[in-house]
Amino acid sequence: MLAFAASEVVPRLDRTPDEITNVLRALAGGFVPPGPSGSPTRGLVNVLPTGRNFCSVDPKAIPSRLAWETGRALADSLLARHLADTGAYPASVGLTVWGTSAMRTQGDDIAEVLALLGCRPTWDDASRRVTGFEVVPLSELGRPRVDVVVRISGFFRDAFPHVIALLDEAVTTVAALDDEADADNLLAAHVRADLARDGAAHGDRRRATTRIFGSKPGAYGAGLLPLIDSREWRSDADLAEVYAVWGGYAYGRDLDGREARADMEQAFRRIQVAVKNADTREHDLVDSDDYFQYHGGMVAAVRALTGASPAAYIGDSAIPDAVRTRTLQEETHRVFRARVVNPRWIAAMRRHGYKGAFELAATVDYLFGYDATAGVVQDWMYESLAASYVFDPETRDFMRASNPWALRGIAERLLEAADRGLWEKPDAATIDGLRQSYLDLEGDLEGPDEGSDEPQ
Repeated sequence: MLAFAASEVVPRLDRTPDEITNVLRALAGGFVPPGPSGSPTRGLVNVLPTGRNFCSVDPKAIPSRLAWETGRALADSLLARHLADTGAYPASVGLTVWGTSAMRTQGDDIAEVLALLGCRPTWDDASRRVTGFEVVPLSELGRPRVDVVVRISGFFRDAFPHVIALLDEAVTTVAALDDEADADNLLAAHVRADLARDGAAHGDRRRATTRIFGSKPGAYGAGLLPLIDSREWRSDADLAEVYAVWGGYAYGRDLDGREARADMEQAFRRIQVAVKNADTREHDLVDSDDYFQYHGGMVAAVRALTGASPAAYIGDSAIPDAVRTRTLQEETHRVFRARVVNPRWIAAMRRHGYKGAFELAATVDYLFGYDATAGVVQDWMYESLAASYVFDPETRDFMRASNPWALRGIAERLLEAADRGLWEKPDAATIDGLRQSYLDLEGDLEGPDEGSDEPQ
């Protein structure tokens, strides 16, 4: 291992300054050498050195054999955790799938969907491309086939149409296994129930087997960030409405982004588990708004439709040989303690001036978004944010000097959490301190009054 690191890893890392050279070369219209995409933390040392014109994966080779092993482990871990928590298998799982993750892992999420359905991919040995799938017999599977609803990102839709077709075919094939009992094939049971519903039955098997949903063709995102930032929402119904408007389009054979909000909501009403996988240690669930928009949005949508929140889990495959499943609450606590209020991370942000302060404010915004959609931030966490970001003298002085707008935004967001009841029982002195900090910053940023003789 040490010999490999010395001969392969270190020399590749030493070439990372090539990034600047290649950027300048590209701007001058020169040739930038190509290289593969992926994540070096997943063992893909061939993606180093960085700074090359990276090429995507072959969509017809997803999931890879290694991704299949990881995805199957993710499915087994998820079902085992839910069985331990509730004593039963979930009737339906909602899974968020992103294109960037598919590129990094070669298809862990796709493999998990197939594994939950009780299918496994088949490959051509020469090309390593996926040739199809086979249905795993129940005697070998040893558990029920689980219904799976997939919310794909716009990038995944554009980059992996072959994978969408594969998943859709797997769903329709499993749904057509009429010789299996309802208790053994939950997907087929749900399809049969949809086709047999009185009054509301549409009799369309294609609609009853639709399980892949995403944004309108040409659109990207889940739509919740602008709503959260505008503060013009009141309840789960508002969040669910935006999530459905943005994501209520069906994908699969002969669908191609057809408007299908009613079918999406029917599928979402059955979701008992909402899952998002984390495949890398390079970022976490409050590093980006996408986590709360997609995963938190799914939780909020199910809660608005059914009146109850689904169990929310994070599948951790950052170390493929040690896959584990945590509840969203457990993962939020882990990230909060390890990074968000870690003095070493905050000190590192102070070294980055304006951008560092912006990252602190963004972290608070993303936590707030996850709390609004999935209810994961507890009172002690809000108190810790106020103490570490607003009241800590060193951090406060740094932000006032480098980016006072970020500090004002943090105080405003924490006050909003209290006003909305997300921060259920804030300490009165803490709220008074936040209000005073906000007013002081507001006065500083507005500057002197128009009638003042002070220079403008």
